[in-house]
Amino acid sequence: MAIRKLKPTTPGQRHKIIGSFDNITATEPEKSLVVGKKSTGGRNNYGKMTIGYIGGGHKKRFRFIDFKRTKDGIPAVVKSIEYDPNRSARIALLYYADGEKTYILAPNGLEVGTTVMSGPEAAPEVGNTLPLANIPLGTVIHNIELRPGQGAKMVRSAGTFAQLVSREENYAIIKMPSGEVRKILATCKATIGSVGNSDHALQQSGKAGRSRWLGRRPHTRGVVKNPVDHPMGGGEGRASGGHPRSAKGIYAKGLKTRAPKKHSSKYIVERRKKK
Repeated sequence: MAIRKLKPTTPGQRHKIIGSFDNITATEPEKSLVVGKKSTGGRNNYGKMTIGYIGGGHKKRFRFIDFKRTKDGIPAVVKSIEYDPNRSARIALLYYADGEKTYILAPNGLEVGTTVMSGPEAAPEVGNTLPLANIPLGTVIHNIELRPGQGAKMVRSAGTFAQLVSREENYAIIKMPSGEVRKILATCKATIGSVGNSDHALQQSGKAGRSRWLGRRPHTRGVVKNPVDHPMGGGEGRASGGHPRSAKGIYAKGLKTRAPKKHSSKYIVERRKKK
């Protein structure tokens, strides 16, 4: 995938960098795999605003993505590569040999007409889903399960990938995109390749209006508020606001948020690298 930098014909176009849609082959989603999506506007069931700066935005339809890939041994042909407004990655529509249709995340290099398969017998090729026990060491993977049969939970964002480093008894050692090295049961499944749309991180909206289309309202900085509204507010002149924190007083930088006795900590071999 490539990106497009537009000519500065207007102030909004001057800094605008957007992704190209060259690899997208269908404009309408598969009707049987979509459902209407209701937006909350940041309000709870009483109508009270519980999350700020959310509202508006374009109407979306939710696409059901097959993160479990349970149709083992049945080949599927990639019918189309499509845009999904609910995620940064592109999605691929699969037609299985038994007539079923599903969506999967489209990895880099997956093209229309390619045949993909899941299960222990599948070849370690792009788009195929295998148990970690059957994947060769050093392979780049994404869509990783944390528990067998749970469905993929990790490495699903555009351009991300993990790497299968080694195996120890019943566990596979995975290097995550953050740099963290952790153990995952070798019976968990993962998909070969990296997630597509890798240029997504290079995009720039160019104007405030594009944020409104995405459902993001203007965000007011805490330091310009009054003390009654924010812990960083108030002060004579332009005060710095002190230590960065949220409106509820939770530190925004340097505070460890992971539970100290979290059961999965024993599976982490090496912590992610600090910024």
